[in-house]
Amino acid sequence: MGRYSAWIMPEQLCEVGRGITLSYETFGDPADPTALLIMGLSMQMVAWQEDFCLELAGRGFHVVRFDNRDVGHSTHMQGPAPSIAQLILRPKRFARYTLADMAEDTAGLLSRLELAPAHVIGASMGGMIAQTLAARHPEQVRSLVSIMSNTGSRFSGQPALRSYGIFLRRPPAGREAFIAHAERVFAALGSPGIERDPADIRAIAAESYDRDHDPAGSSRQLAAIAASGDRTRELREITAPALVIHGRADPLVAYSGGRATARAIKGAKLMGIDGMGHDLPRALWPRLIDAIAQHASQAPEPGGLAPSQQARPEPLPGLMG
Repeated sequence: MGRYSAWIMPEQLCEVGRGITLSYETFGDPADPTALLIMGLSMQMVAWQEDFCLELAGRGFHVVRFDNRDVGHSTHMQGPAPSIAQLILRPKRFARYTLADMAEDTAGLLSRLELAPAHVIGASMGGMIAQTLAARHPEQVRSLVSIMSNTGSRFSGQPALRSYGIFLRRPPAGREAFIAHAERVFAALGSPGIERDPADIRAIAAESYDRDHDPAGSSRQLAAIAASGDRTRELREITAPALVIHGRADPLVAYSGGRATARAIKGAKLMGIDGMGHDLPRALWPRLIDAIAQHASQAPEPGGLAPSQQARPEPLPGLMG
């Protein structure tokens, strides 16, 4: 990792419009194609672990990670958080914003930093934001990778019943209690068939708590997902090459959500992973990074010219029809 350390650009702030400022960091050579990483519900950019970002940068990408609005060091919205009952009923009037607004934040970041078109990779809610960005701003997305996400349909990608109580429980107050809560959540929702490192979970939780622990922000993000509803029709507008990665053992966003996403996006490839739950364990990184890099290599060059190596692309490992 030492030879990549000079590539790390410390955290900076970017005003992206409409009163929103996003905190971001970059890894790698700015002359390389940009890989933009979008994290999921309540998770800060540090959930894309530094080692992961450096490994991806080492594959020839200028990697950018950032805090979505309402988490970390990005702008936090004002006003009370919606209650659990309001979230379950999914009334749009309780949402302060939608996934489309979060996609506009992301578009603003790419525009202000002059990074587009980028290879956009989103996990969970980040996958929903990435999908929305690709549908509404096709000129900014060179390729799309949607990981453990869904279309918003009530008929696919729904949580297992046992997940609701864990997922909707508010984190406790206090640093150690917050870390212990994160450990319980990932023990329940994480990959049952893949080795996980508890130290990684504790490190992410500790750094996240030290940077920000605003439970109202997480609730407002969850309301944004609920208010956005079924996005299947919009996903059909996506023209960027798309890869959908989903764990077959995901208890929070069922594997059917990945299948539905791949069906909705024309030409999308589906990569199912046995034993993967709703997390990104270190043991999976080589496979994920290989898939992201290979998918990006097959995307058209800016301006629409296909790379020469795209003539006979090899199939990604684990791809399903």
